[in-house]
Amino acid sequence: MTPRDPHRRRRILDATRALIPRHGIAGITHRLVAAEAGVPVGSTTYYFADLADLTEAALAETAAATRDALAEWSEQLARGADLPATLSALIAGYLDHPEQMLTVNDLYLAATRHPELRPLARVWFDGLVDILTPHIGTTAARATAMYLDGVLLHALSSDSAVDTTTLTAPLTALAALGEEPSAG
Repeated sequence: MTPRDPHRRRRILDATRALIPRHGIAGITHRLVAAEAGVPVGSTTYYFADLADLTEAALAETAAATRDALAEWSEQLARGADLPATLSALIAGYLDHPEQMLTVNDLYLAATRHPELRPLARVWFDGLVDILTPHIGTTAARATAMYLDGVLLHALSSDSAVDTTTLTAPLTALAALGEEPSAG
């Protein structure tokens, strides 16, 4: 590996993103990232000013992945005839891959202490509200996003599975809360 390895920065970011769900944001260290990426420790400070810069860059990529996932969800919701059932299925699929959820929830916690992370922490919630609002209105979309945040946190912190039947009835009730969906 040469010092001008064009993939080194990418490997460092990928390693950081892989480590956050396992160790939490507070558990990330230069040594841990370097070992995971297979690079010298000095590489992490060569490409990133400090650990906060590295972590924020990795979290920005997580936020971008969240935006991409929500765009796909938006397309599926637009095609689905039954919004609560479609949303339940999407959440069930999301629960099959807890790494993203772990990172997002760790980001929520970190944002309480680090205001600069708050825009990244809001990507999931705000994005979910944005894709739901045309279908069920703002009030119901916000209530649904709050409910789903709780569902996902519960799923991360318990051994019991969340099934689509359990999700669909509350989502149906929440969808009925709001004003008329916006036209267009």
